[in-house]
Amino acid sequence: MIGFLDIASKPTTMQTTSTLTTRDLWDHLLARIGYKRGQHRVQPGLYALGNPNSTSPVFVTANYRLSFDALRSNLGSLDAYILVLDTQGINVWCAAGKKTFGTDEVVMRLAATQLNQLVDRKVLILPQLGAAGVSAHEVKRRSGFKVEYGPVRAADLGDYLATHQATPAMRKVGFTLRDRMVLIPVEVTQLLPKFLLVALVAYFLLGGWIPALAVLATFVSSVILFPILLPWLPTANFSSKGFILGYLTALPFFLVALTRHTDWSWYRQLGQATGYLLSLPAVIAFIALNFTGTSTFTSKTGVRREMNTFIPAMAWTFGIGILLLSVFTFFH
Repeated sequence: MIGFLDIASKPTTMQTTSTLTTRDLWDHLLARIGYKRGQHRVQPGLYALGNPNSTSPVFVTANYRLSFDALRSNLGSLDAYILVLDTQGINVWCAAGKKTFGTDEVVMRLAATQLNQLVDRKVLILPQLGAAGVSAHEVKRRSGFKVEYGPVRAADLGDYLATHQATPAMRKVGFTLRDRMVLIPVEVTQLLPKFLLVALVAYFLLGGWIPALAVLATFVSSVILFPILLPWLPTANFSSKGFILGYLTALPFFLVALTRHTDWSWYRQLGQATGYLLSLPAVIAFIALNFTGTSTFTSKTGVRREMNTFIPAMAWTFGIGILLLSVFTFFH
């Protein structure tokens, strides 16, 4: 009877290099802007980098193209094996949370590739961010391979391999301006068409350029300014940071609504102005909340608590704000 983990009589490897081609870089760009998300992946299995032998190190990564390429491009001229897990095209950190970069997949992939026949030193070097999904002692018990957690970033592997000891700096997960700005293109690609459509609707239904510009200002603040300004916005959670940025964004439109239509009654001006002050911050806070999934300082329980606290407030303020805008635009 053929079992689902039956393997070939001889281990097979795929060849790779540390050099990124123009095609690789183009695929990176498409991944960064979110084009065909989930399709930027490599074939799971065992790869030979250079000319590895029985004493060469073994690295483990995800089959997300950017994860695989970040690893191999930072190994330079090193001869090594790269064991690529099937994480369904998801990066190491997210896949570890979903357990696709996990203990079972590591053990299964070791058996399927017969890596134990190729190396004498039974050690796997995993990225630190994969630790949440992999039980080192279980891998050891079930496969005989020891798990060693390398640094957070592949760029530090050269220094790490000299001692196989990670410094505190290598263990630290940063969220720098560059890290945050990398997130912007995919958000722009995903949200800009929707905001343009809403801006068009606002132009015709809510009174011209001012409401349309308010929609576009909301887009710029939530998608571009928020990740850039994140560390400098006060308060500890993302939603309240978003509300603060939202109020700053809405303030010019609040003032314009109070002064633009001098022929309107004061309560009509105030009603429309308040509509901007309620609806815009709610949208910005909601989109800001989505950035919790990409940051380095949130937790599942913290995000759940924040959602339970702020999403009802976002819904109410947005709904009331849109109602005020609609009522006081068309009714005296």
